[in-house]
Amino acid sequence: MKTELLNNIEKIHTTELGAVRIKRNLSIDAADVVEWCKAKVQSENAIITRNGKNWYVTIDGSIITINANSYTIITAHKEKK
Repeated sequence: MKTELLNNIEKIHTTELGAVRIKRNLSIDAADVVEWCKAKVQSENAIITRNGKNWYVTIDGSIITINANSYTIITAHKEKK
C-alpha cells in the first residue's frame, strides 16, 4: 500500500496557501515545501498510512497529510506528544 504513494511521488503538489500553512505549522524555512515534503515521504523512517481519502506520513515528529486522489499536500503539523 505504501508503495502506491511512493510510485506517484512526482504527482505530489500543494497550493500556495498550503505551502504557507505547512511552513507555519512545521516552523520550516524550506525554499520548496513540496520538495521538502517529498524528501520526508521517501525517507526510510517515514511511516505511511492511509485512512479514507488521505495518506498520513509520520516522520521526525511531524505528520504530513496528502489527499490520496489528487496527491495534494493538504496540511502538515507537529505530532502531539
